[in-house]
Amino acid sequence: MDLHAITSPVIQDRVAMEEFADVLIDRAPEIERDVARLKKTPGDRELTAELFRAIHNIKGDASLCKFELGSAIAHPIESMMSRFRDGEIPFSDLLSELILLAVDRLELATEALLSGRTIEHLALPELLAGLQQLADASAGEVEQHCAKLIESVTGFPPVIPDVSSRQPKVSAGRCNDVKVNADLQFFRTLAQQYESRSPLFKGRTMRILRLALETNRTAGARVDARQLEAAVYLHDVGMMLLPESIWLKVGKMREQDKLTLRNHPGFAAGLLQRMPGWEAAAEMVAQHHEMPDGQGYPDALTANAICDGAKILAIVDAFEAVMLKHIHRGKNRSVLRAIAEINACDQQFAPEWITPFNAVIRKTVEA
Repeated sequence: MDLHAITSPVIQDRVAMEEFADVLIDRAPEIERDVARLKKTPGDRELTAELFRAIHNIKGDASLCKFELGSAIAHPIESMMSRFRDGEIPFSDLLSELILLAVDRLELATEALLSGRTIEHLALPELLAGLQQLADASAGEVEQHCAKLIESVTGFPPVIPDVSSRQPKVSAGRCNDVKVNADLQFFRTLAQQYESRSPLFKGRTMRILRLALETNRTAGARVDARQLEAAVYLHDVGMMLLPESIWLKVGKMREQDKLTLRNHPGFAAGLLQRMPGWEAAAEMVAQHHEMPDGQGYPDALTANAICDGAKILAIVDAFEAVMLKHIHRGKNRSVLRAIAEINACDQQFAPEWITPFNAVIRKTVEA
């Protein structure tokens, strides 16, 4: 494998490359979601097949677009997923972290190449060489190789949560997994219905989901990923029970309309409260407009009374709103503007979650 040629690519077909980038933007959040779920239920063969298929499709898309870097990153990951599917290796925290890191590097590289920016800072030669070694490693060497490669690419040793400190899981069997996945699919359908009300909302849910999950993971996965996913899907669905003239209005909003708008978190939270197992998500939805200084709504809660999931959701939801507001300025300008606004609102958001959020966002703008 000629690492130099792969990591110093020349775009042969820009239209094809842009199509690959568009597909990757859609697939990356799905991979993140599937990885989070598979960590919870590693015995789910259907979910394993979905993740394997997603990686395989990225490799195929890259091949069609003659983007050798995409194929070179996806192929060894596909090999590792095949070994996991065959029961040869476990789906560990380190392996899942490495998969997400590799997909993230591919996204950053693709965006940088299309923007004419350097990709030297992404440590792609180290990533590709390490992935190839990992694919050929014995089962007993996989964890060591994962840890070494993560540190080589990022400059930091991986931090894996202490399994012994986790609360014991309730063993409910396959039946419970099916129910959870069915509920999440239902919640996602509702979110898609909300998105369909305006062309500006297209892709909004998955962008927020990705930011929320990455921010949570960066901070040590302090919030249950599936509860957070449910909260992301439903946090704004209550808007659909309000007059569209209020929440789709462009321009300045009347005070009475603002008061009416404050009812929307309660509607979605009420739905979750009535579904067994989603109490934590309900709390996140109900509190996602609360502020640490007590100036939020509906209950004017202060910092210690607001749950971590709601704090994450408040930040990523606001970031998406600012991005939408400034979208006419162009993508890169919008990101920088959104970061500036979020960090300037030191009383509106929980400071302990701003730092991991910044770490996630920084990866998309540094070059």
